[in-house]
Amino acid sequence: MGNGTSIGRVRGLGSAKTGAHHWLVQRFTAIGNLLLVLWLAVSILLLPDMSYASVSEWLSTPVPATAMALLVVSTFWHARIGLQVVVEDYVHEHANKFACIAALNLAAFAGAAFGVFCVVRLALGAHA
Repeated sequence: MGNGTSIGRVRGLGSAKTGAHHWLVQRFTAIGNLLLVLWLAVSILLLPDMSYASVSEWLSTPVPATAMALLVVSTFWHARIGLQVVVEDYVHEHANKFACIAALNLAAFAGAAFGVFCVVRLALGAHA
């Protein structure tokens, strides 16, 4: 292994063996989001009316509340993974990259937690 050329410096190192994980998770969450959004659209169209009382009554049952919580978590997870790839590709300074990914993780976690909190609140009967 030579050190003189760029190919000589990387020859034999192989792959990092973790590159496919984010790609697979991004695809799995995309499929899950697609199915859950289709379920949500069909469910809303099957409601008798689009009033707040009707939707909150529908969401207070266990299956729609669980599916809605899964949709919220899956959507934020999908967005976090996609935006993390953008940050890793376009932010080159390590400190800025760390700060951006930390802020991204915080925002994604906070958004998912708030969404699940709202679903749980409606599911447990806290209607306004």
